[in-house]
Amino acid sequence: MLVKSSGIPVMPSIFDDFLKDWSLSNYSDTNTTLPAVNIKENENEFTVEVAAPGMDKKDFKINLDNDILTISSEKTSKNEDINDKYTRKEYSYQSFERSFNLPKDVIVSEKITASYKNGELLISIPKKEEAKPIPPKLIEVE
Repeated sequence: MLVKSSGIPVMPSIFDDFLKDWSLSNYSDTNTTLPAVNIKENENEFTVEVAAPGMDKKDFKINLDNDILTISSEKTSKNEDINDKYTRKEYSYQSFERSFNLPKDVIVSEKITASYKNGELLISIPKKEEAKPIPPKLIEVE
């Protein structure tokens, strides 16, 4: 691309944030949507929260393979409006895939649960008993 120079130094404008296309701010370099993810840990489990509004629980695929948790989703929609004077067709395709390495020998894979409610996918990953912290023990002095 050729650009004609005006001799004025090129500097970021404070208006760049106002003029940028905000609809593209949640996309990866491959133009796939990337939902926000929070990962929490407490003494009993790991919790993964995925913000994915507008999806259905049937749209998600959750896979655990060799301590790698993969969350993916795919959704297609098609709207058509045919009238005497016009035809309107809209197609939409959304997909994402996120993978996370889980700690080895820490989780109980058979007890992982997932639920989807109010636009949030919640995955609970319980820890093995031996991976849970041992509470401090008070030793009496005799």
